[in-house]
Amino acid sequence: MIDDLSQFHQVFFDEATELLAEMERLLLEVDVASPSQEELNAIFRAAHSIKGGAATFGFTDISEFTHVLESLLDKIRKGEMALTAEHVDTFLAAKDVMAMLLEGHRAGGAVDLDQVAEVSRRLHALADPAAGKQAAAPLAAAAPEPGPEPVAQPATTVAPASGALAIFRIELPVTPDKDVEGLAAELGLLGTLTREPLPDGRMVFHLETDQTQSDVTAVCSFVVDADKLLITAREPAVAAAASVAVVAEPAAVPVAAAAAAVPVTASQADAAVKAAKREAGAPAGHESSSIRVSIEKVDLLINLVGELVITQAMIDQRVSTLDPVNHEALLNNFAQLARNTRDLQESVMSIRMIQMDYVFSRFPRMVRELASKLGKKVDFITQGASTELDKGLIERIIDPLTHLVRNSIDHGFELPAERLQAGKPEAGKLVLSASHQGGNIVIEVIDDGRGLNRARILDKARQNGLPVSDNMTDEDVWQLIFMPGFSTADVVTDVSGRGVGMDVVRRNITDMGGTVEVRSVAGQGSSVRISVPLTLAILDGMSVKVGTEVYIVPLAYVVESLQPGASELKEMAGQGRLIKVRDEYLPLVYLYERFGIVPKYAEPTESIVLVLGVDDKKFALLVDTLVGQQQVVVKNLETNFRKVPGISGATILGDGGVSLILDVSALMRGLA
Repeated sequence: MIDDLSQFHQVFFDEATELLAEMERLLLEVDVASPSQEELNAIFRAAHSIKGGAATFGFTDISEFTHVLESLLDKIRKGEMALTAEHVDTFLAAKDVMAMLLEGHRAGGAVDLDQVAEVSRRLHALADPAAGKQAAAPLAAAAPEPGPEPVAQPATTVAPASGALAIFRIELPVTPDKDVEGLAAELGLLGTLTREPLPDGRMVFHLETDQTQSDVTAVCSFVVDADKLLITAREPAVAAAASVAVVAEPAAVPVAAAAAAVPVTASQADAAVKAAKREAGAPAGHESSSIRVSIEKVDLLINLVGELVITQAMIDQRVSTLDPVNHEALLNNFAQLARNTRDLQESVMSIRMIQMDYVFSRFPRMVRELASKLGKKVDFITQGASTELDKGLIERIIDPLTHLVRNSIDHGFELPAERLQAGKPEAGKLVLSASHQGGNIVIEVIDDGRGLNRARILDKARQNGLPVSDNMTDEDVWQLIFMPGFSTADVVTDVSGRGVGMDVVRRNITDMGGTVEVRSVAGQGSSVRISVPLTLAILDGMSVKVGTEVYIVPLAYVVESLQPGASELKEMAGQGRLIKVRDEYLPLVYLYERFGIVPKYAEPTESIVLVLGVDDKKFALLVDTLVGQQQVVVKNLETNFRKVPGISGATILGDGGVSLILDVSALMRGLA
């Protein structure tokens, strides 16, 4: 038997978090006017499982709060009460409280007891309007003690017929209080439970249920050794003759004779989930098709595979000098090794890939509440939720997308009356989509609102002292909203207007090696298109050489390369050195000057220029020679050494040397 359940707490927290997310998704999707039985059962099962797990681990505040929610959901799913919009709103508020309580136990997060009490009061009011007139008291540390218990009576062991009731007397050995409470919570899921404390400190449960004795035994045996239990059964006083079949057995038998004993070697969290699934009608015996692995282990595996890829590149450089005739077998074997290494790298990298649904699932609730607050109607649509992105990037993309979605609702959409006057549907359409394009993922936030106001943006830009003109293209005007502090909002509210914080959006995306593009048509809507690489662990790069040093330029930034002529190089007062590329003057960055390196070529006309593009802006980078394109494994330079301005990371080349990866965005910012 397991005495210390703390080792399983994290499993419970993870499962409860997933169940809460699923509950929220179901509540946001449910048709209030005509909810399906399957949806109602699924919502109930989520609350039911959390309650059982919380009780097992002694988290009584969670189990008590969830009990009220569960009871209300049970009434609705059984048709005793009709689902309303008020129910959905309260259930969503209850989900927030449960998440807060979970975080309080997981990481010691602050718990707002007033919020807990208020939502509990709302749940009680919905469950019983008369009782709801009295405010719910803050949750106690433990469940209230039950009243007087019925005295156990002699009984015959019975097996209830299908749908019939029986009362089981369950006599426990001396058992820790936390296990008694956990078992009480689980048995309570099967029916009506009362307690009978014995003088010697042991506990007897009386359970009225329509479950079989084997079902009761299975639940008990997760907490108490089977051979130390005594379970007897009798029929209830009402309708006994029609509901039970008498079995000729002694009045009391050890549980081990009634059912096979289950060794207590699994976590009680699993027991709680299994019991909840049994009660809710979920299929039993289904094994999970996935396992939980800490991200640290995944990162270690990825790092080791990266080292393997680097070693393979070193060997490749060595064997490339061998005679293909004399070493044919060796070269063939190495080619096979290279293919296997590449496949292994792709497989391991896929472990860190997470579906965009992880991000998209956060927005339906936010859209619903924000639209309601602003008096607007919005149909929220997601596309490409199964598209995958690296975990490190997917967490960094959440804040920019949140800002864009909030802006679309706040300033993109008109009020329903305005939309009807404009010949539009009353409800606006907000689309959040994701798709793969080459080595990047493209995410778009599209609305059919009023669109960006060109004249207003230009007017605000002039007020802010920005150099603008009426001849600017729409694309250039839209880029003004990304200027720091730029806003077209007349009133400061808790909901940002278009432009407020948009500079942070672009900077965050740029730091991920991505780009942001805005399109808008007056009266028809706007779209913001974000493109980011699938992962930051590996990248396609262009190797360049300056003096004896080799640098990696991320290929996504490279527009073209050329050898400059003397007539194309200009020295402009106040602007430094420029190079003319197709009638466009671009700032010229001498890489050897930036890093204090002695170049191979002193004359720029003997060197090579890389034209690099960042956020629709371009600059030219002067290097000695181009080495070639290659895929590199990115190493964190700041973790292993220190932060170097203009450098985003490092990689190991095939010859064992270290090559620095240029931070193109930082080089661009250095020109400002």
